[in-house]
Amino acid sequence: MTGIGWAAHQAAVERLRASYDALPPGAPVRLAKKTTNLFRPRAATAAPGLDVSGLGGVIEVDAATATAEVQGMCTYERLVEATLPHGLIPLVVPQLKTITLGGAVTGLGIEATSFRSGLPHESVLEMDVLTGSGVIVTTRPGDDLFDTFPNSYGSLGYATRLRIELERVPAQVALRHVRFDDFGLLAKAIAEIVENGEWHGERVDGLDGVAFEPGEAYLTLARWDWETTAGTAATTEGKRTTSDYQGKAIFFKSLQQRETDHLTVHDYLWRWDTDWFWCSRAFGAQNPRLRRLWPRRWRRSDVYMKLVALDQRFGIAKRLDRRAGRLEAERVVQDIEIPVERLEEFLAWFDAEVGMRPVWLCPLRLRVSTGSTTSRTWPTYPLEPGTTYVNVGFWGAVNVGPDAPNAPRNRAIETKVHELGGHKSLYSEAFYDRDTFDQLYDGPHLAAVKVRYDPDDRLTSLYDKAVKRQ
Repeated sequence: MTGIGWAAHQAAVERLRASYDALPPGAPVRLAKKTTNLFRPRAATAAPGLDVSGLGGVIEVDAATATAEVQGMCTYERLVEATLPHGLIPLVVPQLKTITLGGAVTGLGIEATSFRSGLPHESVLEMDVLTGSGVIVTTRPGDDLFDTFPNSYGSLGYATRLRIELERVPAQVALRHVRFDDFGLLAKAIAEIVENGEWHGERVDGLDGVAFEPGEAYLTLARWDWETTAGTAATTEGKRTTSDYQGKAIFFKSLQQRETDHLTVHDYLWRWDTDWFWCSRAFGAQNPRLRRLWPRRWRRSDVYMKLVALDQRFGIAKRLDRRAGRLEAERVVQDIEIPVERLEEFLAWFDAEVGMRPVWLCPLRLRVSTGSTTSRTWPTYPLEPGTTYVNVGFWGAVNVGPDAPNAPRNRAIETKVHELGGHKSLYSEAFYDRDTFDQLYDGPHLAAVKVRYDPDDRLTSLYDKAVKRQ
């Protein structure tokens, strides 16, 4: 077992409790957190936040049981650093290094293993949650707090400790990029792979893809390479030569350039982080001349996020658009889930009405746990058991003109996704009216659980966070 240990964890929890007790009676409860992966503005506040220092580590890794005890503010980067030497990784590792485990569970996370392992909260065995009343509750599957916590975004409290399942992996991953010109055939291929776990007789351990243009999309089929890898993920002997996408080469471009590839497990997990999928191009980081000067340690998503924050603060992009005579831009940063049989229809609509490319494609299905034949359901993000969804991620801006502040493209996307029986993640801006929001995210149930664990209403409600943006 490795990690910071239980004594250090308990000391951090006591600091957290003390910071809660120091809040004025009735004051809102918030985290004192410097970083974020959210793309929705928050109302400014001078209220002090909870002290989460010391809650960003791995308490212990138990290689024998393939489990880990992890603090809520631990980033996946730190979590993988602790588990990978044991040849283990979390069942789902969201693609950006600074996403925290607690954040992925309360706010949903997704990655290429989600077609077989579901979402991060589905591999949580137990967690401690600091509720709005200041009490730390230990909760497990089947408890109302546990089952309602995913997609609650801190409106029910904050996870301080999570016990999670881990997956054994080899040292390397073999990739195959398959092109599809027909998006109907693309959807059928996704459905087949999710159902059978293989493609043309070859096992698939990870599945995602990119739609570059109408008529050009690729699925990336990942296979844990046990056959040619000696030892575990922590060893280095006997390996194939692997590609490096943290240097000059750029991962998303490789999908169009080669049919097969080989990466270390570490580099596969973070293949999207180096260039923030493809969004680093907005900062010139994909320009070969500038890339040579861009420090390698700065090629990561949290650096780009800081640049976005600076742009929003000083309005740099808006001024450049005005100077160039371009229409005012609307930021369109969203992830949505669509039933796989409606994917072709959504992509055709998206091309016609929004026109943003590339877009990310990531299939998912609620997990069927070992020893069970059915999937659990999660009321605050009610996906249907046995249904294959495809997450479509698109991140950028569309020049729409003076109506941009009214978010016409974002509102149209919400309407279309609802029409197609899908769902939208709430990490970015949302515009639903209250009745529609409650229908989509089971607002009455969430409100009832919130009253039970936050009777004085000190935590901001999910609707106020996601739509009113408090």
